[in-house]
Amino acid sequence: MANIKSAKKRIRQTEKRTARNRHYVATSRTYVNNTRQLIDAGKLDEAEEMARNAYSALDKSARKGVIHRGNAARRKGRLMARLAAAKAAV
Repeated sequence: MANIKSAKKRIRQTEKRTARNRHYVATSRTYVNNTRQLIDAGKLDEAEEMARNAYSALDKSARKGVIHRGNAARRKGRLMARLAAAKAAV
């Protein structure tokens, strides 16, 4: 355990940031996974709505600096490509 006052403060700050970041990452992951499941189930209308939520959550995570903007762009691109391929197959 830290003894220096500034080190204790940094520990508190890190715990707060970690909790906040975990929320953004978990939300993004949930929307992406739900979209993938809907695509696999063939429910494309619902998947499209869920994809919008995933898109928004990824953008928000990138804007907050929780994930890199390139990482968010890659995930959005893969998700949209998967949705487009499913629509083309139908």
